[in-house]
This record gives sequence, structure tokens and C-alpha cells, in this order.
Amino acid sequence: MPLPFHLVTLTHATWDQALACARSLGPDALPELRLDLFPEAEPGELVRALGGRCLATCRRRFEGGRWPDEDEAGRMTRLLQAVTAKPAWVDLEWDLPIPAALRAARPGVGLLRSVHVAPGVFDLDQRLAALPEGDAFKWVGWAGRLGDGGRLRPALARTRDRGITLSAFLMGPKGLASRALQAAWGGAFTYAAPDDGPAAAPGQLPLATLRAWRCADLPRDCGLCGVIGDPVLHSRGPAFHNPRFQAAGRNLLYVPLLCGEAAEAAEALEALDILGLSITAPLKLSLPRALGLEGPLNTLWRRGPDGPWSGANTDAEALGQALSHLASGPVLLLGGGGVGRTSRQVLEAAGRPVLQASRQAPASSAAVTAFAPVGVVQATSLGMDPDDPVPFPDLLEASRLSARWAVEWIYKEDTAFGTWARHAGLALVSGASLFEAQAEAQSRRFIADCGQAG
Repeated sequence: MPLPFHLVTLTHATWDQALACARSLGPDALPELRLDLFPEAEPGELVRALGGRCLATCRRRFEGGRWPDEDEAGRMTRLLQAVTAKPAWVDLEWDLPIPAALRAARPGVGLLRSVHVAPGVFDLDQRLAALPEGDAFKWVGWAGRLGDGGRLRPALARTRDRGITLSAFLMGPKGLASRALQAAWGGAFTYAAPDDGPAAAPGQLPLATLRAWRCADLPRDCGLCGVIGDPVLHSRGPAFHNPRFQAAGRNLLYVPLLCGEAAEAAEALEALDILGLSITAPLKLSLPRALGLEGPLNTLWRRGPDGPWSGANTDAEALGQALSHLASGPVLLLGGGGVGRTSRQVLEAAGRPVLQASRQAPASSAAVTAFAPVGVVQATSLGMDPDDPVPFPDLLEASRLSARWAVEWIYKEDTAFGTWARHAGLALVSGASLFEAQAEAQSRRFIADCGQAG
């Protein structure tokens, strides 16, 4: 059986749940039967329950599995018990000799040779120069820096051209792009989490996400866009931008890019040939500055990997649109970071007096009362976590007598500030509505200019 593009690790709490998931998979996905995750079951029975349509493996603890590292004999016995039931594929570590029982089962049982290397090790080229016997190969490293995935691209492209069935990717949240772009870079398959179960390794994406992003069909010239900052793994950006890229017929993929340091981010832009970026905290000022641009900016794009960057602040555009529908008058602005700076610029450009309060430059309740703000703009990071409190509660209380409207920048639902504004009877511009407006402006730029010929 040829390997399909998606290998779905059965990580469910019970075998019945795992079996139901495996039976629901389409022809583009093969279940990975991790024998170490179901230690009480007889391996052959598990394989037969799947009709042999699976990749059987037994992962050791040092590789992220659950089988004791010191019991190698027991692990190999368990794997060979699965072989007797004729699974479509068996995963055997790269450097191990092929047991006689497995050799006797070939070619009816495909052999995947895999290796998990230690963090900081990038020996893919050396290993490909001396391939062991096998039908497919998997090399797995760890992404310590966001741009590390770029180191795999040349080897993946060469093996595709040579007809070698290889997947090479990096674990960890900073390795997510290497999983999603596997086909575009030259890889033959990638691993997915089940849609109804947990990920088997850090950075593993659900099958539904890989399918929605059309990762199996990404062409060689696919351009990479994404949202960069820390945190970003929660971002709604991929669900917003990728359908628009697909509808426009653009070979672009938008993914979360976890990074909080400007120097590392700038390095990743070149290592991964990134064409478009949505920038979030804490990089809205520092990343544009590292690229020689004036910030704060939340959007960057370029026509090609060697082209100059263009930038915009669609946050400012979205806030300006929202303000045009709100009562004029003085505004209490909470927060002093990049979003706070953007908000102040927009408010002042609209001729609205601003009283800004932050941890670095606090304000008093008396000052707020005297200022009599008509609006309150929440530009702090409070609200990212569900348990975050309202920012500056004493200042909010002082604003209630005069305030008529509020703006929340955090686009998660039901933030403490949003709840306060509704209870105070204020007209609320939610973070979700601001996100939609600024993201739409970003998408137009990405679609028009990322990867397009000049």
C-alpha cells in the first residue's frame, strides 16, 4: 500500500475511540497505530481490527513515546507481534537491523525507517547519503528557532527529485511550518493529530486543519505568510486568510509563526522565504525597526524572497473606521505598548483628546473624572487569558459617569473588559470586529502583492 500524505496518530484514551477514528479516515489518511499507547492490548488483534490498514510502531520514551527505554527486547517483541497480522506498514528505527520476522513479511509489509534526533542536531544530509534498507524514511528534529525549518528544504527537494519517499520535519511550536509545508518543500507525507484526540507531539496539527489548508496539494512555488509574535498559536488568522487565498487562486499558505524576538524573526523571514506577515505583540515596533521600517506596523509584504518589504498598519485603519461611527469627545486610553501607540496616533489624528494610562505612566481616578472621557479604548494585553482581570479597574469606575462607548482590542470572546463595558451600558466595538476589519485589509494586500511578478 502506498503511503498516503496524512498519517494520523491514534492518541485516544480508549481503543474503541481510536478504532472509530481510524475507520472514519478517508483514503488520504492512514492511521498510525502506536503500540506503546495501548500496552494492554495484543498487537495482532489491534492490527486485525484495523483490517491491516495502518502503520504499526512502538515509540520509546526518549522519542516522545511511552515504552520504557530500558526494555528494548520487549518493545521489539511487541512490534513483531504486530507484524504477524500483516499491517500495511511498520516503522523501524533508522539504525536498527531488520529482524528476520519482518524481513520474511516483506514486501507485503512496507518498511518505514525513522529517526528522532536530539535538539540542535541537523544530520539529514549525512543520513540521506547512506540510506538503510526501507521503502520510506522519516527524519524528525526539533525547532529551537523559528527559521530552523529552512535547513530541511534543500534535502527535501533533492529527495523528491530522486524519487525517495521522505518526510523531514521539526517538532515544537516553532516547527509547525515544516509540517504544514512538507509537500511544498518536497516531502511525501506528514503526521497529523486526530480531530477527536490530542496531538502526539508538540507542533502536530489536526487532520482537519491540514485538509482545510490543502497541505497535501501545495505546489513547489507556494509562498508562506503568517502571523508572527508570542503568543500566536491561538490566532484566528489562518482560518481567516487561507480560505481567501484559495478563493483567489493564490499559491499562498498562512500559518502561526511563534517568535518573540525581532532578531530571530528577521532571520526566519529569509530562512523560510516568508512573503507576508501579520505582526502581533511583542514585535509591532521591534521587527519593522530591524528591517529598517518605521513602526508600529502590523502588516508586512513583499513580491518575492529577495524583494524589499512594504508595510502598513491595518490596526490603525480598522480603528479609524470604527471611530467614525462613535460619539466625538475625549478618550481614556489604557495601555502603552504598540497597540496603545497606534491607538493614540489614530485618536489624535481624529482630533480626539487622549488621556493615556499604562503601568509606566499611571493616571489617577481624579484625573479621569476631571477628563470626563466619552470613550474608553482597551489596548493592554489583559484578556488574552480567560482569567485576566479588567485593566485599571479604578480608572474604569471613574469613567462610568461620562463614557458612552468602549473599544476592546483583544479579539477573544467575553473578556473582562468587554463584560464591564456591556454592564456599564456602553456601545462596544469588540476585538472580533476590529480583527475582521484589519485582517480584511491585510488579506487584500497579501493577495495582490505577495509572490506576484512586478
